[in-house]
Amino acid sequence: MDYVKPQQIVGEMVSTGALKLDLPARHLLIRGALAGAYLGVATSMAVTAAVETGSWLVGSLLFPFGLCLAVLLRTEIITGSFALLPCATADGKANACVRRVLTNWSWVFLGNLIGSTLYAGLLAIVLTTGGDAAVSAAGTKLIAIAEAKTNYYASHGPAGMLTVFTKGILCNWMVSLAVVFAFATTSLSGKILAIWGPTVLFFSQGFEHAVVNMFAIPAGMLLGAHVTVADWWLWNQIPVTLGNLVGGMLFTGLAIYFTHRPLEPAAEARRADGGHEEQPRYSPSF
Repeated sequence: MDYVKPQQIVGEMVSTGALKLDLPARHLLIRGALAGAYLGVATSMAVTAAVETGSWLVGSLLFPFGLCLAVLLRTEIITGSFALLPCATADGKANACVRRVLTNWSWVFLGNLIGSTLYAGLLAIVLTTGGDAAVSAAGTKLIAIAEAKTNYYASHGPAGMLTVFTKGILCNWMVSLAVVFAFATTSLSGKILAIWGPTVLFFSQGFEHAVVNMFAIPAGMLLGAHVTVADWWLWNQIPVTLGNLVGGMLFTGLAIYFTHRPLEPAAEARRADGGHEEQPRYSPSF
């Protein structure tokens, strides 16, 4: 059995968060760009499959392979970092001060944006035959997605803003859970399965993911969507990123950390020795 118990998972979350904080900016940019491109490719594949089959669920079942590539090749995704880095801070790691966490997030976000928009530009060339042909069916769907992810929320004003923010929370509750759940096994097949399930849950329900939208909205704009850069950032990218932060940090990272962080050595020893029944005390290291 390669099952890893929750307390060990928390240890992996903390150590991985600390390792990410030690990466220099150039690696955060490169790995962030790769992750953005992988999720862009997965999104365009999901959209193509949905158009050709008439079922969004089919596309949702294919999309998680992109996240598997990003996670298992140790690239950098801002939504996963939203869950892991606060755990290193809460655990008192020396390199996990708030300033370094925010700096790390900034570089990863920029890397994700570069990779996602670069792939959007390349795909726009393909879907229009270099601008010499009409937009393909998949391209038309991307236009509709870009407009739905911005103009639809804008048409509902404050209610739309609340909705897109909430969809961001729900999305990264699942996506960051996929990243963390991958620590629950040591086998490649187990990790792929662990990532696949929560990712399907988010994508199939149309929740909002910051990195996916860094590809989907610019791609739609390049293909002709009636969306401005201001629309993109005001009505999607900013509120979705903030929602992803809340979902990943509070609902996954810190929630799992607080309930499964290791016991104090003394408490563990008492329990191992069959000592008195008492509520376990937890490490006050944060």
